[in-house]
Amino acid sequence: MTAALILLAAIGVEVAATAALPRAQGFTNLGWSAAVVAGYVLSIWLLTVVVRWMDVSVVYAVWAGVGTAAIAVIGWLWLGEPLGPAKIAGIGLIVAGVVLLNLQGATH
Repeated sequence: MTAALILLAAIGVEVAATAALPRAQGFTNLGWSAAVVAGYVLSIWLLTVVVRWMDVSVVYAVWAGVGTAAIAVIGWLWLGEPLGPAKIAGIGLIVAGVVLLNLQGATH
């Protein structure tokens, strides 16, 4: 499995855990709370694997940026959150920043 695929898996797991946060109900719902915590732990573990092959600054920026953009879209599509022009512009800036970082070369 390549570093990029592992990074995508880390992002997917983190986004899923974040999307589950409302169901954890302030960590009063034990099942969903356990799923959230397990998701975050798995995501961070996957990041520790990825940084063997990629610079940690790029890995974290991609993980945080893509995760933030993805959860904004998921919030709009499935959680009933608004997606106005400012949020769309912010997502665009995040994507642009991730692209710029990747253009700098992300491997050791």
